[in-house]
Amino acid sequence: MSTATRRSPLTDWTVLVPVAALAALVLSWGRDLPGALVGLVALCLAGAVLAAVHHAEVVAHRVGEPFGSLVLAVAVTVIEVALIVTLMADGGDKTASLARDTVFAAVMITCNGIVGLSLLVGALRNRVAVFNAEGSGAALATVATLATLSLVLPTFTTSKPGPEFSSAQLTFAAVASLALYGLFIAVQTVRHRDYFLPVATENTPDGEEEHAQPPTARAALTSLGLLLVALVAVVGNAKAVSPTIEKGVADAGLPHAVVGVIIALLVLLPETLAAVRAARRDRVQTSLNLGYGSAIASIGLTIPAIALASIWLSGPLLLGLGPTHMVLLTLTVVVGALTLVPGRATLLQGGVHLVLLAAYLFLAVSP
Repeated sequence: MSTATRRSPLTDWTVLVPVAALAALVLSWGRDLPGALVGLVALCLAGAVLAAVHHAEVVAHRVGEPFGSLVLAVAVTVIEVALIVTLMADGGDKTASLARDTVFAAVMITCNGIVGLSLLVGALRNRVAVFNAEGSGAALATVATLATLSLVLPTFTTSKPGPEFSSAQLTFAAVASLALYGLFIAVQTVRHRDYFLPVATENTPDGEEEHAQPPTARAALTSLGLLLVALVAVVGNAKAVSPTIEKGVADAGLPHAVVGVIIALLVLLPETLAAVRAARRDRVQTSLNLGYGSAIASIGLTIPAIALASIWLSGPLLLGLGPTHMVLLTLTVVVGALTLVPGRATLLQGGVHLVLLAAYLFLAVSP
């Protein structure tokens, strides 16, 4: 191809779409949007999701697993945490349960939705999806511990009335969450990295698929920057369309908690698509890294951030789950453990996880 006809990388859709989505976010932030503009912002959000998945895969190709999935999970969570803190600072008492609802929605979507879809896709391709039981089991154990410390115990503590932590208890939960998150990252990326690498299959006998040459360091850094731009656009545009979502939920007579579920689904779209694409390439372990890693990051980073923000935030901070959600969390952990122990899963296990997600979504609509 001649120089005259070669397309500039700056005109590629993976560059233009995140920039356009960020521009839409800047122009729409803090404004009441008419229906046509809401549709345009939603279109930009969808484009930013696809661009984020592309750039995450470029970065993952450069740095390898499990660093690739870690980059996407942490990037999404950091931006999501910033959004939660911002909304709580502006919302007063009506956002008292926002952190709990958002974190629990993320746990259910990742541990049942992303994991279930990944196992389903992997099993449809090879009849049996294979993965490392050691790494995935350690990740699930970390999710269960973090969720119990941060979302279950506040319902039963007695220092403060209601599902709240006292200041000392919140500080302990924050420090414990951050410590567990840091320990998990150290095990995943250094000490036992092999536990989190894809397992060999017939199509990937060395545990790795046939790859083109990894991108250059410059290309990877460019993609990392565009990934962050795309994720900011995803989360910000999700917030921009949230008033329309809230109005639609209210008009339909649904509980207000449904708004948080919808926004969580939008925010987690990049990880969901990336996980499904990895499963289609016989890299189910990468998909599980994304699912459980996102759940760990969501709790391990949100609780410390909320604890720090509580210094200047007014109003109560409700963290404890109700009985229905505790039952769903317990069932998710038990089913997840039974799924991961063999290191192999069929369509049945994927279907069970997806039914659990469906139960959570149905009960959010009809509590």
